[in-house]
Amino acid sequence: MDDTDLPTTPPDADRPTDEHRRPAGVDDATVEALGKLSEALEVIEDARGHLYGFHRLTGTADLALGEAVDLLRDAGHCELADRIDRELVGRNVLEGRWTFQVIEEYDDGYYATFRRFEREARERLVGGRRHLFEAEMKERERTPGLRHHEAVPDDASEQGARGTAGGRGAAEA
Repeated sequence: MDDTDLPTTPPDADRPTDEHRRPAGVDDATVEALGKLSEALEVIEDARGHLYGFHRLTGTADLALGEAVDLLRDAGHCELADRIDRELVGRNVLEGRWTFQVIEEYDDGYYATFRRFEREARERLVGGRRHLFEAEMKERERTPGLRHHEAVPDDASEQGARGTAGGRGAAEA
């Protein structure tokens, strides 16, 4: 063990903030269920990112297609260029929709509903606390008191703040 591994936080202060601790009376099954709901939301966030990637890639391709049409015309292939320009450049990717409309419909429908239910479940069951399942996993797997295994950052960030008035509290100041 070298100096960088020595404890930096007193063991009695090395604990998660209240927002990452289970409220009294909440059982394991509830924390597990909310953890699975959070996991599902994370997958939806990833899917949404892919949808935005699809939007950007499709738009980039359409712009390149427009340039290809111009180059085909310049090369003397006007009939083919005209057909591509008329039938493909600016075409809807789905019935009546460009990709921005797909994103808007997804965001306003499925995505908004998913987020609303995830938030409602947290608010109703654990007072709105997030990532309790992961926070408890961290507590099980880390080595309390060991550097790089701290419960929270040892800084002035919101995650590092403990105690009162957004800080570590009078006893720790």
